Amino acid sequence: MEQTCSFKVSGMVQGVFFRQSTRQQAMLYGLTGWVRNRSDGSVEGQATGDAAMLAALREWLGRGPETAVVQGLEWEPTDLCRFDDFQIR
Repeated sequence: MEQTCSFKVSGMVQGVFFRQSTRQQAMLYGLTGWVRNRSDGSVEGQATGDAAMLAALREWLGRGPETAVVQGLEWEPTDLCRFDDFQIR
């Protein structure tokens, strides 16, 4: 069953290819949604797909790409949203 989750990742997550890496991981897991930088230095997004694949993305977001330093991850289920693909905004 598909579901949608919102996320916010804080730490050293901008300027380290975090958005591009998140998009690659999401596509690998068959998820759709979006990711973008926030003015406070964090990265936020939404992802839709199978619960097991969302769990895999959540785990990956907790560490991010090698060049990132993740200090916090907020993850919250939200109303189902449908997206055509996974975009960097």
